[in-house]
Amino acid sequence: MINTSDNVSELTKFLAPYGIHIDTDQCQQLLTHLDLVIKKNQVMNLTRIVDPNEAIIRHVVDSLLLLPSLYGLLLDMNVRFVDIGTGAGFPGIPLGIMTSWNGVLIDSVAKKVKAVAEFIDDLGIGNQLSAQAIRAEELAKAQRSSFDLVTARAVADLGILVEYATPLLKKGGYLAVSKARIPDDEIERGDKTGELVGMRRVSRETYELPQEQGHREIIVFQRKGSCSVKLPRQVGMAKHKPLV
Repeated sequence: MINTSDNVSELTKFLAPYGIHIDTDQCQQLLTHLDLVIKKNQVMNLTRIVDPNEAIIRHVVDSLLLLPSLYGLLLDMNVRFVDIGTGAGFPGIPLGIMTSWNGVLIDSVAKKVKAVAEFIDDLGIGNQLSAQAIRAEELAKAQRSSFDLVTARAVADLGILVEYATPLLKKGGYLAVSKARIPDDEIERGDKTGELVGMRRVSRETYELPQEQGHREIIVFQRKGSCSVKLPRQVGMAKHKPLV
């Protein structure tokens, strides 16, 4: 069982240096989600990280590192976001627990989405979050320019994510990406893709996870201008024939 008083204290301590303040109820919900993930992982492959201490840092803390870069940008209580490639619900479920934002958590793997939907139901946050087995390009066709925020954690090349996010976002909306060490050429592809689709990089923050568990970079783009490419393209085009 991960949701213990010791782990609540640990999580609170881990988040404080990043300026992320959390109450006991939020802590317990975050740890309950993690506990659900680890239990489900016994019957299906959701994560290779099952050690409780490591999972708290590399799933929960890692997911919430997006928040410091977004605090000053998204003040509206009615923020609507989509989490691309949500996997076991990271970072979508932690972001939902920590904010009042409404989110759609998407993944192309239906069995993962089914598990995430169960987690959302078990946590009692189904009025705030939902999970769909759909690709980003398909969601963009169904809900074009509907979201204030797109999130992605270790999903794809930055240029691909910029393309995915553009037709999903409202004008002025943000893409927030979490990565490990990101090479300069990937940043360049992201920036050049952004020039084509009307997205501009507005921040790049670097963090070290607690207990030397890894380096993270949070890159934020904003949809500012017009797009010179017809988006979304067909499913798979962004990956196999990137714009840059």
